[in-house]
Amino acid sequence: MTSRLRLPVFSLLATLLTAASAPAATPLTIATVNNGDMIVMQHLASAFEKSHPDITLRWVVLEENVLRQRVTTDIATGAGQFDVLTIGNYEVPIWAKRGWLEPMEGLPANYDADDLLKTVREGVSSDGRLYALPFYGESAMTYYRKDLFEKAGLTMPEKPTYDQIRGFADKLTDKSQGTYGICLRGKPGWGENMAYVTSLVDTFGGQWFDKGWKTAIDTPEWKKALGYYDEIMKADGPPGATSNGFNENLALFASGHCAMWIDSTVAAGLLYDPKQSQVADKVAFAQIPTGDFAGGPTWLWSWNLGIPTSSKQKEAAKTFVSWATDKAYVELVAKQNGWVAVPPGTRQSTYKNPDYQKAAPFAGFVLKAIDSSNPNGQTREPRPYTGAQFVAIPEFQGIGTQVGQTVAATLSGQQSVDQALSAAQAATQRTMKQAGYPK
Repeated sequence: MTSRLRLPVFSLLATLLTAASAPAATPLTIATVNNGDMIVMQHLASAFEKSHPDITLRWVVLEENVLRQRVTTDIATGAGQFDVLTIGNYEVPIWAKRGWLEPMEGLPANYDADDLLKTVREGVSSDGRLYALPFYGESAMTYYRKDLFEKAGLTMPEKPTYDQIRGFADKLTDKSQGTYGICLRGKPGWGENMAYVTSLVDTFGGQWFDKGWKTAIDTPEWKKALGYYDEIMKADGPPGATSNGFNENLALFASGHCAMWIDSTVAAGLLYDPKQSQVADKVAFAQIPTGDFAGGPTWLWSWNLGIPTSSKQKEAAKTFVSWATDKAYVELVAKQNGWVAVPPGTRQSTYKNPDYQKAAPFAGFVLKAIDSSNPNGQTREPRPYTGAQFVAIPEFQGIGTQVGQTVAATLSGQQSVDQALSAAQAATQRTMKQAGYPK
């Protein structure tokens, strides 16, 4: 009887000794935004953990404005709370120059960085070195409901103007049916309402600063752009617009409440996916509208995965970041969710794939928009900065957020357009003076 008990005891001891001698898994803390493609990444990450049992993933998923605040504070203070950051092509070059990001060197042989789209790759490089890997890239476009246009006897041109968009919105708004002629970003934030408003100001001939870094907000061009935005949103936009950013407008359009929506090209894959969109068979698209000035800077954005120099798990982080942005990950998403749902705007191979071309009628349009995007293009009057929907200086994160709150106050009726422009001009001038501009 004693001999029968010894085997389980020895077996138990052997198991305990093996467990004690096994190396602990490396934990990675990943900060990411609550956009649809990143939620998919989180769900599919179990495949990564299965193939990399020595790495465990901890997720911090945040709303866009909160994410930006958290990761900026963390990296600026060197706190090291995160090992992987989801950041934009606004932050990457600025943070790389400050030595806050690890260069993306020593990538796996099969990663194929040359497959990355040129404009997107350049946006996350500094002095010719990659400092983050693109997860998805975007330009901007106009989405519209072709069924509502047909019913109203309207035709969307390939290259609409903002005057045409206003006319369409007035005719398509039916508030009694919960249908709004236009949905636009209203949630305050430099990357929320001000991303759209800045592109609107550009095409109405305005800019943030003149060539001598003098603030140029309280100007006729800004007044025309902001006046347009304020009027069309109040007449034809949904209620509570100051709560609506990219995700909220995506939900409104996908559920049938928007006749038109001007925003990121990344939404195309979500709106054409019948699993996520009630209007997948009714959506069509056109170029982003133009105002008085055409040919200026054009929208280019990418969400990227970067590694802060404060991370203590840099090699493990690089293993995950390369996994989540390589060709095999695109194929994994296609296998699980269909080709229409793969992260767009980063790899040439995605757009060359016949399965993607077949599933995504917008593919060629989006590729052309991203390939031809020019965030470094000139505004009507010369300017000293680059960026189409942001100003590529460190101070813009604070400036854009403050002005975004002022712009939102016009939609809520707390300020007139003139009052908002005057306040934004004064606040921005103070910030730029304190920062030492012109430099």
